Formats: sequence, C-alpha cells, structure tokens
Amino acid sequence: MAVDVTQVSTVDTQPGELPATMAAWVIREERFGEPMDAFKLEEIEVPEPGAFEVIVRVMAAGVNYNNVWAALGQPVSVMKYGDHPEFGHHIGGSDASGVVWKVGPGVTRWKVGDEVVVHCNQASYEDPEVHGLDPMAAPSQRIWGYETTWGSFAQFTKVQAQQLLPKPHALTWEEAASYGLVYFTAWRMLMTRCNLQAGQRVLIWGAAGGLGVFATQICRAAGAECVGVVNSAEKGELVKSLGAVDYIDRSEFAGMMRKGGETPEEEKARFKESRRFGQRVQEMLGAAPDIVFEHVGTATFPTSVLTVKPFGKVVICAGTTGFNLDFDVRYLWMKQKEIIGSHFANAYECLKANELIESGAIRPVLWRTLGFDGVAEAHQLMKDNKHLGKISILVGADSAGQGKTADGPGAIYAEVG
Repeated sequence: MAVDVTQVSTVDTQPGELPATMAAWVIREERFGEPMDAFKLEEIEVPEPGAFEVIVRVMAAGVNYNNVWAALGQPVSVMKYGDHPEFGHHIGGSDASGVVWKVGPGVTRWKVGDEVVVHCNQASYEDPEVHGLDPMAAPSQRIWGYETTWGSFAQFTKVQAQQLLPKPHALTWEEAASYGLVYFTAWRMLMTRCNLQAGQRVLIWGAAGGLGVFATQICRAAGAECVGVVNSAEKGELVKSLGAVDYIDRSEFAGMMRKGGETPEEEKARFKESRRFGQRVQEMLGAAPDIVFEHVGTATFPTSVLTVKPFGKVVICAGTTGFNLDFDVRYLWMKQKEIIGSHFANAYECLKANELIESGAIRPVLWRTLGFDGVAEAHQLMKDNKHLGKISILVGADSAGQGKTADGPGAIYAEVG
C-alpha cells in the first residue's frame, strides 16, 4: 500500500492508544544495496510495548552511518541480529526525539505525554552485567535502530524504558534528535574510558566531524586542552570556536597516512611525516598529548601511537578508513602506552552527558534537516560522502523549529564532517 508522506505528522489516536499501522522506512534483505534502493516506505503494524518497554511517537530522527551499513548489508547483514529474524525487516534510526505514547507493564518513571530523547543502547534486564558491571558488557547488548528492528525512521518506535532521557527544553525536535549516538560515544571515550582530567592535553582526529565536535566541547568543559585535525581552514575555525586551542589541516601531512603495503622506502618517508606531525602537535599543546581520540583507524593509527606521550592513552571507537591496524608496536611497549577500545555508552553516562546539553555547556552541531521523505536521500548522501555534517529527519514535527519550550542557545548550524 502506498504511504502518503504528507500525512506522517498526523496521528489519529490519542496518547495512550496506538494506531494499527504506521508509515516506516524499511530495509529488507532482498533489496540490500545503495541506500536509495534499499530504503522503501511501507505501512507496518505498530508494535505493542512489552514489560519495561515504551512506545515513542517519533517527532524527529537523527541519521548515522550505521544505517548506510544496514542498507548495504555490509560488513555484515543486520538481519541476523536482535529481533530482526522474527520480523523479517529492519527499520533503522539510532537517534530520536519524541513523545511517550504508551508504556508497558512495569514502567513507572515515564508517563504518556513526556517529551524525551532516546539513547541507543539496549540490553536484557536479566543479564547480571547490567546490575553490577556495565550494560555494555552484557551478552545481550545491542544498538537500537541498527541491531534491532524498531528504529526511529517511523511514526512510532519501540524502546526499553531505560533508553529514555528528558528532552532538553531549549532544543527543537530536530536539534534534540541530532546528537545522541555521537555525543554519548565521545563522552564514554573521554570521561569514562580515559578519565579525562583538567589540564590534560588531547589530540582529536576528525575534530569537525560528528564525534569530533563533541570531543572538542567535552575537553573544554572538563578544563582540558585539545588540538583538532581537520581538512579545511573553515572547519579549523569551527573547532577553535568550540574550544580547541588550535587545529592542524591534515592535507599538510598527507604523507603520514598509512595505506597498507608500503615499501620500506615508503614507510620510512611516512614515518618521517608522522614525526613531523607529532612535533607540530607538541608545539600547539606545549607537550605531547595525554590522550589521542581515534576513530579513523588504518590511516592514522600508527601516527596516534607514535604521537601520544609515554604512559598516554589512544582511545578508539571505530575504523572509518579500515579496521586492520598496522603500526610499530615498539613505540607502544617501550613507552608503556595504552590502547583502549570504547563502544557507545551506558544509560548513566548518557544521562550525565545529556545534562550538559540541557545546561547549554555542550551544544549539538547540525548541518541540515530533511522531511520524512528524505530518509533514503540522507543515507545516500552519507554513503557518497556528499554530506557536510549531521542530518536530522522530521517525522511527527511538520516543520523545523518546533518543540523548543525554553530559551537557550540551541544547536550550532554549520557545515562540518
């Protein structure tokens, strides 16, 4: 049945009651491929909330690269994860703002009508790790909207009650939907995994990207100094405005990037460039960094290990240029440096990080807002690297600028990435 996207912002039921069906952007295994082909609008049955679950009416959704992977079916198919096998389809979207529409048995903290944002970590309440170690260590841990069926690119989404956070009052719906996945990931990397302290020095790769703009602001809020690596002077000025002491244009050090398969002569030249880069970082920060904020992977990791100070930490959450890391390990063990892996965040970390959004100490950075009909287009832009920053999608909100209920700075609008 054809879906009328002009009616997506209209819901025929009152809060507490769910309609039978909803409009949703759906990926199915038989059409894996380019996002423009993989995402299709469908009419889908609205799920009922189970115990400790909540149905949220989505007002806006955030776009992340994980659902480019979902569309492609690479590097692995999402259909084998979470509850996908039961339903045979995938509704993506790992960031959302919206309104609590119906609560399941056992939910007491949230009520119908509450305005919320959603963080994307799910885990079973039955896993012991949830109650004493860290939900991120639970065997059932999964990312909502990627490893689960019911993401935010639909009129309604199903989440665990622990995923909900109060919507910051000074943000519009689209601003509130834009930041969760990247911001909370950066928070855990720096605050939890590295125990960032005032006065420390940090090198941030991709400082004008989705993760980097928050890493930069976290450093400023914590009293740490940071230098950001970017690919243009315009982006450099943005990260300076967010709190970086200075920036480095990576094009000045193109030879330091690891491609793999270098000859001994090429590796010698690459290493020389990495040393030159490290010297520039030290000049800007006054000393070698205590922490290197990594998510680039193959191309930059050898330079990160070389550049961080003795006993320093390289924290990594992704590998956008590749997952296979090839570096001279002597600079790790002889200087007693640490490599730390990090993945998203738990509910408490998300709560504490979100409080800084509410206070205005940290601000989302948003590039563009599209209508509900732009979901496939947004992911195609990301896949083709034609986007210039974070994209939000209007769902229940019929126009941008809605949802703000208090004065405050709101998001920063900029071309980043």
